[in-house]
Amino acid sequence: MKKLVFMMMIFFFGATANAQAWTGKGDQKVQLGLSAWGYGTGITGTYDYGLNKLISVGAGLNGYFSNYKNNDKDNRVFVFGRLNFHLQEALNLPAKWDVYPGVDVGVVGKDFGIGAHIGARYFFTERIGVFAEVGNNGSLGVSFNL
Repeated sequence: MKKLVFMMMIFFFGATANAQAWTGKGDQKVQLGLSAWGYGTGITGTYDYGLNKLISVGAGLNGYFSNYKNNDKDNRVFVFGRLNFHLQEALNLPAKWDVYPGVDVGVVGKDFGIGAHIGARYFFTERIGVFAEVGNNGSLGVSFNL
């Protein structure tokens, strides 16, 4: 059993040697996860595109199962644009980490939706990581480098 654990550790650390959470201009991320709070509980998907070392723009879609305006069926989707400011270089973070505050602006059914968040990503491999965002909208899930 100890040999198996040791081999798994070697594999894990070898796979994470080149992981990078944020590379700047042209960087592309897709995130899929659970919307844990905000307009409701549901699933989320976002896309971010790096404009430079500091800024990314993107879009997202949250589908809610419950909690928004007494489960009004017309208001179960939040479609939004997003703007993030990546602090990896400013905070001198390791390459596997990305910390980013940002804003979301969009529509929830017929209502206008706006929110602010701070997020963090950690990449285990070159392509796969995890993320968490907290703020008006909050979510947890998996992040992918494209």
